[in-house]
Amino acid sequence: MAQTEASTAHRVSVRMASVPFWQLGVLGALTLVVYGPTLGHLVGQWWHDPDFSHGFFVPLFSAFFIWQERDRLVRLTPKPAWSGLAVIALGLIVFMLGQLGAELFLARSSLLLVLAGTVILFFGWNVFRGLFFPWAFLLLMIPIPAILFGQITFPLQLLASRVAANGLPLFGVPCLRLGNVIQVPGQTLEVAEACSGIRSLMSLITLAIIYGYLVDKRVWVRWVLALASVPIAVIVNSMRIIGTGLLVYYTRDPSWGEGSFHALWGLSTFVVSLLLLFSTHKLTRWARPEDGESDA
Repeated sequence: MAQTEASTAHRVSVRMASVPFWQLGVLGALTLVVYGPTLGHLVGQWWHDPDFSHGFFVPLFSAFFIWQERDRLVRLTPKPAWSGLAVIALGLIVFMLGQLGAELFLARSSLLLVLAGTVILFFGWNVFRGLFFPWAFLLLMIPIPAILFGQITFPLQLLASRVAANGLPLFGVPCLRLGNVIQVPGQTLEVAEACSGIRSLMSLITLAIIYGYLVDKRVWVRWVLALASVPIAVIVNSMRIIGTGLLVYYTRDPSWGEGSFHALWGLSTFVVSLLLLFSTHKLTRWARPEDGESDA
């Protein structure tokens, strides 16, 4: 056994020694120079925009995944492929288009193409396939385009408003909905963009993927948790609006729907979302406790 482990370690060291790391370092430094301002602006948006503050956790989890899978990854034989240059060139073209068109999403997402091309160029397609999940997960750190953001948030606003308008009368609160505005006696509640649930939705999807990877090896369970995060976020956000309407109506105090109370409501409902996600996982374990399906 000792000879086998020594032989394996020797083969791994020989394969890694064949990789021109100095060239990889030069290319990495050039990439940082080109993408420095873009990355700085991206981190600034994570810091200042609550809708995308989860972006800080995305690259950290990708790095954690690579570290966890390091034993499997180092055993992959590097097979450098010149096709990686084409992928890098495509990434740089997308970057230039994003810069010329002032489209942040294109400029930022082009970095993923450059990273993919670099891996393929120096290590080959087989290594890139082994890194595909942490690479694809990095997409969640890039804020979606403004046009697409509006296409998602406005329907969510209307959906949350509709559910709340249908739910409030069940608790004895008469109301009238006009678009995303709900009128209760003496008060008007506006389901603004920040109340659409997009913030909790993006964060919950990210955490659902991380949670699924950490606690369960079954692929189908991970998919269930990721998909379940969408209705959970929508339902809990609607519950928050209903709760706000109840407080505003019965206390006659509009401050429950704004300021620090509003922020506290958002935090508490996100905790409820996490509990529901945890309960969903428990339900899958109860339904299929002996399922031996494992991650590929």
